[in-house]
Amino acid sequence: MAHPHSSDLDRNVGPRLGAGPSAESPALDSRPFGPPTALDDRRGVADRAPIPPETTATEATAPVVAIDGVDKRFGEVNALDSLSLRVPHGQITVLLGPNGAGKTTAIRLITGALVPDNGSVEVFGKEPSSPDGESIRVRCGVVSAKPSLYDRLSGFDNLRYAAELYGLGRGPTVDERIVEAADQFGIAADLEQRVGGYSTGMKTRLALSRAVLHHPTLMLLDEPTSGLDPESAVAVLAMVRDMTAEGKTVLMCTHLLLEAERLADQIVVMDRGRDLLAGDPDTLATRFWPRPSVSITTADGNDLDQLARSAGVSDFQRSGQMASLQLDAAERIPALVAELVAAGADIKSVVPYQPSLEDLYFAVRRQYGGEVSDPSDYVAWRRRDPGPERISTP
Repeated sequence: MAHPHSSDLDRNVGPRLGAGPSAESPALDSRPFGPPTALDDRRGVADRAPIPPETTATEATAPVVAIDGVDKRFGEVNALDSLSLRVPHGQITVLLGPNGAGKTTAIRLITGALVPDNGSVEVFGKEPSSPDGESIRVRCGVVSAKPSLYDRLSGFDNLRYAAELYGLGRGPTVDERIVEAADQFGIAADLEQRVGGYSTGMKTRLALSRAVLHHPTLMLLDEPTSGLDPESAVAVLAMVRDMTAEGKTVLMCTHLLLEAERLADQIVVMDRGRDLLAGDPDTLATRFWPRPSVSITTADGNDLDQLARSAGVSDFQRSGQMASLQLDAAERIPALVAELVAAGADIKSVVPYQPSLEDLYFAVRRQYGGEVSDPSDYVAWRRRDPGPERISTP
């Protein structure tokens, strides 16, 4: 029977990960905390070293996750509405959207915790809810928004239990792997403490350590920095980036746009169970803002007016000492600066406008309320509007 406080995500990764301790389970003894003793090794438990899941040549070129036209309803609530997305191998894909957008539901489909009402879900080319599901889940590492841990056990015993559920066995090699995973997330020094005494951030780090114990190929992270202090959050995000350098694939949900901007190779913006748009952030920003913009400030301000007639300037607006210009190419900027210098202008600043992920996200949601099917529609609206918002932060 599953532990009453464990989540669906945790319960469906690994053969029994997240199942509560029972009399039948050999994974735990009666010791409340502490690393295994020599007695543990004499019990005949095999010392099996973790074997990293291999990625085939076909998997390296095909999407790790392929979701097509998936619907999922909970009573009258349409949690997913024709959702389609691809998660490329070896990249970080970030799901963005407000609460209730369907991000966590999508991850639960990937682990096989849920079955779609319509459409298809494939992970490593297999269906998670089929008999192949266990072979998929053993290759996944999951950290849910509220990970289930055993408060009365030590951090070490939590990880040792997970290791046995993954079939890693017990013994010196596995013990070393437990400490290595814990050290990776800065929790190794606290493994002998009961988890009930951990802070929220410590529990998150322990859950991350548990998720990488078995060297997963696909990491599924739901708000992985929730509850972490700034230093720990930065460290965790660096570890996430390192995972892709090692060939792992990461699918992450987050509400923090700055976090996503630093990490994402691909973003998927979701709302009301639908995928609104997907792609790498730079390409999407270029599609929404096809013309580069720059803001130039001088001590006088009046000397900026000459730039309105300069080559390559398609739109010019000045307010006091600052002018905002829309250009046909960013390469025009040095020539504009040289023109001002030749005229004797005292230039204070030259700031090219770089749309951020936050700009992109809120531009879509503010103009369309989450209902956008083609970014070119938004670009067309921007061209019809002559106001300064076209070349300033949306």
